[in-house]
Amino acid sequence: MKSAVFFEQDGILTLPRAVQNFRAERHPNEQPAINESAIIPLRELKAAGLILIATANRPGLSTGQQSRRESDLVHARLRRIFPLDDILICPHAPSDHCPCRKPRPGLFTEAAFKWHLNLGQSYVVSDKWPDAEAARICGCVSLLLESPWIGAGHHDFVLPSLEDIQDKILNLMLTTSNRTLNLAVR
Repeated sequence: MKSAVFFEQDGILTLPRAVQNFRAERHPNEQPAINESAIIPLRELKAAGLILIATANRPGLSTGQQSRRESDLVHARLRRIFPLDDILICPHAPSDHCPCRKPRPGLFTEAAFKWHLNLGQSYVVSDKWPDAEAARICGCVSLLLESPWIGAGHHDFVLPSLEDIQDKILNLMLTTSNRTLNLAVR
């Protein structure tokens, strides 16, 4: 089974637009700004053999505030810039109570099935608490980038930069690999 890193699209791969709670909706014609500081860490994680998957809640798709075409254009741009294997979105509004809207783990369990992932050896990178909660529920390690949206709930690590997050993931992989090797030798 493979390991993956799930990246929250808004705030990790693209730059956040801060408002009172989480993010402001963008105008349908406005392209999100790419987070340039994420390019090298994603390349390093991909080179380490990890599956890289972007995730996002997109309630604007179900409410009509965002078109599928606009969403697809943003995703095509992200795929050109980052070495992503997949992009998974939840198009539902909070009132839909669907299993894929974070903090529920549906996007992660869908990816686990599709990519044959071991979620217990996978990682979730975000700058807000719903992703950390979804990670907790499905057994992934959560690594949050310091932000005003991390909340007081569960998270495994809070780090100041994506470079630090990349280093932590690589160290955790090495520790897990060494532990597995030691058990096999016994």
